[in-house]
Amino acid sequence: MDTASETSAVIAFGRFLVLPRRRELLADGQPVKLGGRAFDVLLALIEARGAVITKDALMTRVWPDRIVEENALQSQMSALRMALGADRDLVRTVSGRGYQFIGEVRPVHSADENAGADAVATKPASVVPMTNLPEPLSELIGRDDEIGEILNLAAAHRLVTLTGAGGIGKTRIALALARELLPHFADGVWVAEFSPLNDPGLVAATVAAALGLEPGGGEISVQRVAQMLTGRRLLLVLDTCEHVIDGTATLAEAVLRAGSTVYILATSREPLQVEGEWVFPVSPLAVPVENADNESDPLQYGAVRLFIERARAAVPHFAPDRRDAALIAAICRRVDGMPLAIELAASRVATLGIEELATRLEDRLQLLTSGRRTALPRHRTLRATLDWSYELLSEPERAVMRRLAVFSDDFTIEAASDVAAGHDVAAADVVRCLAGLVRKSLVASDVGGPVPHYRLLETMRAYAMERLSESGEFEAVARRQAGLQPEPSEVAAAD
Repeated sequence: MDTASETSAVIAFGRFLVLPRRRELLADGQPVKLGGRAFDVLLALIEARGAVITKDALMTRVWPDRIVEENALQSQMSALRMALGADRDLVRTVSGRGYQFIGEVRPVHSADENAGADAVATKPASVVPMTNLPEPLSELIGRDDEIGEILNLAAAHRLVTLTGAGGIGKTRIALALARELLPHFADGVWVAEFSPLNDPGLVAATVAAALGLEPGGGEISVQRVAQMLTGRRLLLVLDTCEHVIDGTATLAEAVLRAGSTVYILATSREPLQVEGEWVFPVSPLAVPVENADNESDPLQYGAVRLFIERARAAVPHFAPDRRDAALIAAICRRVDGMPLAIELAASRVATLGIEELATRLEDRLQLLTSGRRTALPRHRTLRATLDWSYELLSEPERAVMRRLAVFSDDFTIEAASDVAAGHDVAAADVVRCLAGLVRKSLVASDVGGPVPHYRLLETMRAYAMERLSESGEFEAVARRQAGLQPEPSEVAAAD
C-alpha cells in the first residue's frame, strides 16, 4: 500500500513535521531517526484521526501479507515513542483495544513541503549534547508506562530517585530515560556509576571524573563539585547509590542548592532522603494472574515478553505454544516479575526446556546462575544480587528479615513483632527494622487498608529461609509463628 498517496504532503503536530513522501519525521526542524516500520505506524495512527486502531489492524497495515507476532508491533511502538521523546504521550495505549494518536494534526499545503525540506537543508545541524551514556544493546521491554510517568516527574522536579529491589531494572530504566532527555540539556547527560566504590568519601571524585571536571589542585570535595556545576544545564545520573548513600545524599543536596539548572536522576534500593527528592518505586514487570482467562494473551505482559525475547537470544527458533506460554507465565510469577531473575531463567531454556525449567524452579537460587560474563558480579547470579542487599543491612535488620521468612503470606506489625523479637532484637526495635526493610525494597507494604500489611516477595522469602536455616533459628521461630513457646534447647541454639 502506498501510504504517502493517501496523506498530505506535509503533516504538522506540536513541534513535529511529517513528510510522508520523503518518509521523514522532523522535530524543531531537525530530522529524527525513525525506522521504516515505526514511520508506517505513525502514519497509520495519524490517518485514524483520533480513533483507536486495533493491534491487528496496525499489524496488517505495517506488515501486509505477512504474519507477525504482537511483540513486533510493540517493538515498533517503543521506537516511535522514543523518537517522540518528551511528547511520547501523544500515542496512547488503550487497554484491551489498541492504540490512539491524540495530537492535534495540522495539514500543511503541499507547496510547503519544499520549504520544510529547505529548512532542514539550510538550518545548521544542532549540536548533539555531550554525554557518556552507553548505547543500548537490547530493547527495554514492558516499561512504557513507567517511562512516561517518570518523564513527567523529571519535568517537574529536579531530583527523582528510582527505588526498588536488586535486579528490578532501575539502571536500565534510568539510562533509557536519560537518552530520551538528552536533547533537553545543553551541557549533556552524564552517568556516575557508584558500583565499584566502597567509600562514600569517593562519591564527589567519581562524579567529577564522570563529568570530566578539572578542579585543579586540592581535594575534590562535594562543595567544589557543586560550585563547578553552577550555571550548567545538565542531567546527572547517579547509579547504584545504596552502599554509598550518605555521600550521595550530601552531594545531591549540595548540587541542588548550588543552582537551578542541574537535574539529578538517581537509582538506589532506598531513597536518598534529601530535600526536594521525589521517589518513584520501580515495580516488577507485569505478570499474568494465576488461573487467568484462557482467552487472555500472555504476550500483553512485560514479564512474558521479556522471557521470550531473552530465550530467543539463546534459541533463535524458540516458538512457544499455548502450553509453553502458560508455563512461562507461571515461571514469571514464581520469580515475582523480577527482570534479572526472568533473564537468568530464560537463559536456561536452551539446556532444560520450558517444562523442566518450571519443575526445577523450586531451587531457584541454585538454578538461576547463568548471568552475562560482563555483568557486575552482583548481577551474575540471583543469589549474588540478594547477597548484596543482605550484606548492606544492619545485624538487627538481617535477623528480622530472615525470621519473617516463616510467613508464607501477608503479616501485620504485631505478627512480625511476635515472631522476630528475641534476645538480640527488642520488640520495640522490630518496627524500626521492618520500616528499614520496606524502605530498602526488601519487604513489600500495603498501607491502603485500616491495618497495614507486609509481605516478603517469594524470591526474597526463599533466600531469607535459607539464611534462617543456616542461623539455627528455624525451629524456634516457627514455633513462635505457630503460637508456641520455643523449647529451652532451641533458645540456646538460637543464642
